[in-house]
Amino acid sequence: MSKKTRLALAALAALATLSAAPVASAQVAGDLLVRGRLVSLTPANDDSIAITDVSINSKVIPEVDFTYFLSPNLAAELILTYPQKQNVSSTAHGGKIGTLKHLPPTLTLQYHFTDLGLGAFKPYVGAGLNYTRFSSVDLPAGFSIEKNSVGLALQAGVDYAIDKTWSVNFDVKKVQIRTDLSSNGTNLGTIKVDPLLVGVGVGYKF
Repeated sequence: MSKKTRLALAALAALATLSAAPVASAQVAGDLLVRGRLVSLTPANDDSIAITDVSINSKVIPEVDFTYFLSPNLAAELILTYPQKQNVSSTAHGGKIGTLKHLPPTLTLQYHFTDLGLGAFKPYVGAGLNYTRFSSVDLPAGFSIEKNSVGLALQAGVDYAIDKTWSVNFDVKKVQIRTDLSSNGTNLGTIKVDPLLVGVGVGYKF
């Protein structure tokens, strides 16, 4: 068998393997995509409290989300985690002054781009609302914060389909989370946490 013949047979075998490989299917209405992510949370810490200069620390948190497709392009995503403990610091008080926990479920409406010819890459953008509940607040005597925050959320990301069910995901969100800080009943100003959330994870489509 000549070298050219062997190369031709090898090429045909490679093409046959590729054609037999699983093909990533497009989403349809009714599909449910469940993802798990690790997310880097970086607060903006842009507050209006000059006398205390309050800030919250950055950290990496786990996240799970459920994306339900209303059509091949439109989907609703519910983003969840468990209550996250954060350190509260103040430059006026020499560093850490306490801790708190926050639970920030977020609901977004997404548009998935299906006609860009990107193959297994499936980009999307989204916008929605965040509700944050603050709890287990441990601050110096006399200080308190508002327990609830409602704000906007913006999102962009991309799924890379490995096969018909599994995918990997990269996701970026900007979320509006704010709370008022009071001292002995006097409002000192607003803590603007407004975190940037950058996540990577895996997804499974049902």
